[in-house]
Amino acid sequence: MKKKDVLSVKNLSKIYSKNNSGTINALNNLNLDVKQGEIFGLLGPNGAGKSTFINILGGIVIKTSGNVNVWGYDIDKDPRQVRASLGIVPQELNLDPFFNPRRLLELHAGMYGIKKEDRITDEILRLVSLEKNAESYARSLSGGMKRRLLIAKALVNKPPILILDEPTAGVDVELRKNLWENVKLLNKIGVTIILTTHYLIEAEQMCDRIGILSKGNLVALDTTKNLINKIQTKTVTFTINQKTKIDKIPLKSLKIISQTDDKLTLSYEKNNLKIDEIISYFSNKNIIILDISTDDADIEDVYTNLTKN
Repeated sequence: MKKKDVLSVKNLSKIYSKNNSGTINALNNLNLDVKQGEIFGLLGPNGAGKSTFINILGGIVIKTSGNVNVWGYDIDKDPRQVRASLGIVPQELNLDPFFNPRRLLELHAGMYGIKKEDRITDEILRLVSLEKNAESYARSLSGGMKRRLLIAKALVNKPPILILDEPTAGVDVELRKNLWENVKLLNKIGVTIILTTHYLIEAEQMCDRIGILSKGNLVALDTTKNLINKIQTKTVTFTINQKTKIDKIPLKSLKIISQTDDKLTLSYEKNNLKIDEIISYFSNKNIIILDISTDDADIEDVYTNLTKN
């Protein structure tokens, strides 16, 4: 069954004026969509346009041109409905230190006009594992708890789409793991997740699809698996049975990266050479291979390859 688009962006551009001395194209003709129920990753270096994009969705920045549709609502015609369909978790820990989590969520729900009998404060606190700290002042919470409280605030109006802007920035490894468990739980109960992150291993492990921005341009948009498969360079290390000095191997695209007495690390292009051809070459030279280990491409290779220029 085909999943519907919960976010559709067509030809979106944002141009900033630069002190009467020209313009900056923060977003250039951006086209992307996000499917219902997926975890979608938006990656890119600083200045790529990620924050501009999120701020346009949140109504903080006005787009220059293009169309944005969120949960069936046009951002120009129905801006309030668009904002009601989104829960945005910012990078900054913007919490009132003198309120406890329960009070903060109740106040936030009131701002949305949610009646007391329709509020789900206790359910949200359980979802983000803060039920035991519901009466603690926000200033006394740990960094990870404060991050989870920001997620909780974004959930008070039951938005179908949750946007997480660098949610694990500055969080230690254990708390990061805990946050992602919460995010996966939210996704499991039907919330569509859009996240930006600088931790590429997280994007690879968490995201169904990934879009990569560079200088305001969308340079890639595909499933995580397909993006990784597009990297053609493969690295392989052979453990051999003898001390051998090899200066050159006459096979197309093959390069010697390093060698020691019994190990030889090579790189090659998958579309030009198969590993069987390398093994046959060694066999013809009477070199016995004891072990083979490969270093497959990951999302970091994709990211570096697409944004380095």
